[in-house]
Amino acid sequence: GAKEDILVDAHPHIGTNKLPALIQNMREGIIELGGEVHFDERVTDFDIQFGEIKSVKTSIGNHYQADGVILATGHSARDIYYLLHQKNILIEQKDFALGVRVEHQQQLIDKIQYKCEQRGEWLPAASYSLVSQENIGELVKGVFSFCMCPGGFIVPSATEKGEVVVNGMSPSRRDSKYSNSGIVVQVDLSDTVKYKDFGPLAGLKFQEDIEKNACLIAGGNQNAPAQRLVDFVNNKVSDSLPETSYQPGMASVNMSQILPEYISAALKKGFQSFGRKMNGYFSNEAIILGVESRTSSPVRIPRDKETLEHIQIKRLFPCGEGAGYAGGIVSAAMDGENCAAKWAQKYS
Repeated sequence: GAKEDILVDAHPHIGTNKLPALIQNMREGIIELGGEVHFDERVTDFDIQFGEIKSVKTSIGNHYQADGVILATGHSARDIYYLLHQKNILIEQKDFALGVRVEHQQQLIDKIQYKCEQRGEWLPAASYSLVSQENIGELVKGVFSFCMCPGGFIVPSATEKGEVVVNGMSPSRRDSKYSNSGIVVQVDLSDTVKYKDFGPLAGLKFQEDIEKNACLIAGGNQNAPAQRLVDFVNNKVSDSLPETSYQPGMASVNMSQILPEYISAALKKGFQSFGRKMNGYFSNEAIILGVESRTSSPVRIPRDKETLEHIQIKRLFPCGEGAGYAGGIVSAAMDGENCAAKWAQKYS
């Protein structure tokens, strides 16, 4: 259902608005080949006997027996991490990244990247990719752009009540007047020592607390905490906020009250570095919204390098973003293919 351009483009783009129809086509294809799709149902337990998974139990009481289980949840399916930990199935904490989403006028990004006042009808909405290494005391932290969305929108992405999470999307035509990107800071295992009592869930708890703090400070709803970019660097609450593509609304706050000190410090230095690379980028007409916290899973489900099965449990194949082995649509799809092939090779 996608355009053939995705086969040759260096940065293929389908468009968020096109995805529902494509997913429906995929579902219909699975059903035609004998597969089943069950709605309003989620896995709540695993039946494991003698080191081998036999079946899964779901939220409506069904049991599904299988010769293999490919565990391919998204990176926000926290209930699965809690279930695995509760059943003493080995999981590991992993590094991830966290920060904010910055929004500029698309016309400004076009001007910076194309070196002209208007891009015209033939050039696409300009994008960018930025990275810097910043010294924060004794630490060196990577700051980088993530999921840059030219001609796009900032959207709410929380999965539970009492959280505020933002993400970006671009429609297929990339014709919004806004440009946005996640700007995030690496979070290492050493950054979450405060949460060490949670074991492998330390990074997840760290992530949860920041999302809940964002919701609380912004008013307890889906208003996003927001601040003009230069005001953020100068530690000043913005007197007013520019227009934004984020529809639920905004609350003017000091973002440094939401983010850990080292993340705020790294972002402030990073934004200034990016301004030196892209003249005009570091502007008080730009706005940051928080929090960009779901860049990747804070948990990895370990698996055997050869069979791709869980290192403790036969026939259980941790897969994709939720298991910590992918970082986007294409890499997750490829990992899914690999897991299916490994199952077929060993058990079919």
